[in-house]
Amino acid sequence: MAMPSKSARWLQEELLSGGRSLLLLDCRPQERYQVSHIEMAISVTIPSLMLRRLKKGNLSIRSVIPNDRDKERFARRCPADTVLLYDEATLDWQEKHVSGSVLGLLLHKLREDGCQAYYLRGGYNKFQLEYPEHCEPGLDNASPSETLPAPVLGLGGLRISSDCSDGESDREPSSATEPEESPILMNHSTFPVQILPYLYLGCAKDSSNLDTLAKYNIKYILNVTPNLPNMFEHNGEFKYKQIPISDHWSQNLSQFFPEAISFIDEARSNKCGILVHCLAGISRSVTVTVAYLMQKLNLSLNDAYDFVKRKKSNISPNFNFMGQLLDFERTLGLKSPCEIRSPANQLYFTTPTSHNLFQLDSLELT
Repeated sequence: MAMPSKSARWLQEELLSGGRSLLLLDCRPQERYQVSHIEMAISVTIPSLMLRRLKKGNLSIRSVIPNDRDKERFARRCPADTVLLYDEATLDWQEKHVSGSVLGLLLHKLREDGCQAYYLRGGYNKFQLEYPEHCEPGLDNASPSETLPAPVLGLGGLRISSDCSDGESDREPSSATEPEESPILMNHSTFPVQILPYLYLGCAKDSSNLDTLAKYNIKYILNVTPNLPNMFEHNGEFKYKQIPISDHWSQNLSQFFPEAISFIDEARSNKCGILVHCLAGISRSVTVTVAYLMQKLNLSLNDAYDFVKRKKSNISPNFNFMGQLLDFERTLGLKSPCEIRSPANQLYFTTPTSHNLFQLDSLELT
């Protein structure tokens, strides 16, 4: 059965009028949304496990909307408003090609529920080509320095770079939806990476893998993203905390350090494993993990960072988060043995020593 559609021109006119009766859903992988999307669009990313459950009718569409604000917006507007879905480039509805896609599944479900749902002919590609003024970059696409690898001074080769499998420029490359593997992921050790006996650092893929969570007795999950879903939040087996921070220079992640550290300690006291993850496991989740080591083990920023890097070689917190960790180090009254200052009194880091990393690899905190 062919599905009804709307043209790029129709959408442009709706947006010009304010879009007050329009609900726009971006069905592309999360990394695409992060790079650029149509204004007012809500990202709907559905990992493969949830896609199967949704297809079987075990999940509602509302439950796969990533954050609470958008869930409320969806619930409030879906019954009465026009719902328009778009993917990358669907031009004509061809059941055999579209029905198994996120776009096709959501469209069928919405129309079965009585919603006025349509797909955008030509998808994002056509609309962006014709009306670029209505497309906006994601936070992670704000400047060239955040999308191109650029070496910076200090901390044993810290780089601002794009990395890890997907595409969120956590510079975290990829979304929880696709693709499951990438050359970068396959070049690194099995995820998640054990930092301490109960503390694991990983990416979105790890958080959606029940076998992995069971293997490491992970019952606590710290999700350091604004929009990735807490996959198993409603089955009662896991405890979640979500820190709604994007990997962008403007974000203040340090304000969440106390509650993140407390959450990790709660897992430890309950003798459970905890997974700290963002999208690719290289920037936001690393920042939180380093902050935890600094406070709980009295490690300098250099030594905490080096300890994590020895466990997971591809870490790359954005430079603003490193500055927040430096401020945190001062707040804790710690001093890096490797701090040096230039004649202009600007702080740099050299590769840290390991003299006070002693036996951290086998440390059990009490």
